[in-house]
Amino acid sequence: MNKTINWLDQVFEVQIEKVAHGGIFVARHEGRVVFVSHVLPGEVAKVRVFEDKGGSFCRAEPVQIIEASPDRVPHIWKNAELAGGAEFGHIKLSRQRELKADVLEEGLQRFAGIEMRVEVLAAPGDDEANGLGYRTRVQLHVDENGDAGPYRERSHEVVRVRKLALAVSEIEELGIHLKNWQDVKKIEIAYSSTGQLQWTIDKKLKGEEKVIERAGGRTFRLSPGAFWQVHKEAANLLANEVVGMAKAQGFDPQAQNYDLYGGVGLFSGALANAFGLDLKITTVEASKTAAEDAKRNLVDIKGAKSVALPTERFLDELASHGSLKAKSTIIIDPPRSGAGKHVIERLLELSPSHLIYVACDPIALSRDLKPLTDAGYKITKIAAYDLFPHTHHFETIVSLVK
Repeated sequence: MNKTINWLDQVFEVQIEKVAHGGIFVARHEGRVVFVSHVLPGEVAKVRVFEDKGGSFCRAEPVQIIEASPDRVPHIWKNAELAGGAEFGHIKLSRQRELKADVLEEGLQRFAGIEMRVEVLAAPGDDEANGLGYRTRVQLHVDENGDAGPYRERSHEVVRVRKLALAVSEIEELGIHLKNWQDVKKIEIAYSSTGQLQWTIDKKLKGEEKVIERAGGRTFRLSPGAFWQVHKEAANLLANEVVGMAKAQGFDPQAQNYDLYGGVGLFSGALANAFGLDLKITTVEASKTAAEDAKRNLVDIKGAKSVALPTERFLDELASHGSLKAKSTIIIDPPRSGAGKHVIERLLELSPSHLIYVACDPIALSRDLKPLTDAGYKITKIAAYDLFPHTHHFETIVSLVK
């Protein structure tokens, strides 16, 4: 019987081949795949294996870059080997976007059978700021000594940092990360587009009681903890893209329109701003708090409804009444895990004429697109935006018609 291979703590030299989903890179050694962090395609590196569960692959980190890529730059964290949350922080910003486009292209081809290269676009101002100072939402962890900061990569150890390089200046200038927080576990900070600061210390609210955001030509009031895009330009970019896709397909404001995983009503509000307050649309959100926010945010839209239900349950009820009437548009903005088989099956039963899918994970998106395109939906546009510079994350928006 062959002995199980285990390379834990072994050090060897590899050449990096390509990027993989999840912010890691692919190399090969003695017939096995080695997933390596903090490298770039084309580099030659000496790596140490930190995880090996046997099988066809293991995970490693570089201990020495022997041949560096021209796209390698000084990491945005001075103690880059410690702090997490910026796994692409060692890569030139324009190259980061190319790598994200590589991941999307491979995902579409592998999981959806779609041959397409989509450029991942920068948000306004990011190139000038080198992708720094964009986060309007920050989470800090606190250790037993009262020090606040991000976790060390792949651990729950808090790393003290003097600067919050990715945060907007208003959050950094608040200085919360520089203070001592005895007997505290977690701190969350939010800064709004209207200039408000709100933070919670172990869920105890400080600063503004409600955050007010402006996007898509509308005002949105958020309860503490309600979801909002973290990039300061993200809400506007995504809302404008959704509206543009709707206009391109002859959106009917009087049809049965739905905004699934609708949060506090961003896309419904943006559509009302573009098509008028007679818009008929139902926003569906599992969080009761966010659904109540949406109800208040859309109160002036005559045909708007806010439903506090998981999308799966709502679609089950809707599908039990048959398919939709003509010219219906459904927007879905699911979590990172994607819409999934159940939701996609219900959407196919309902058969909306236009589907707009907003995705924060390219592989989950690609898996969901396969049954949709197999059923006859045609992709009219795919747009992608780098709304998380220095990480492997990005947003993709797809317009599908039938």
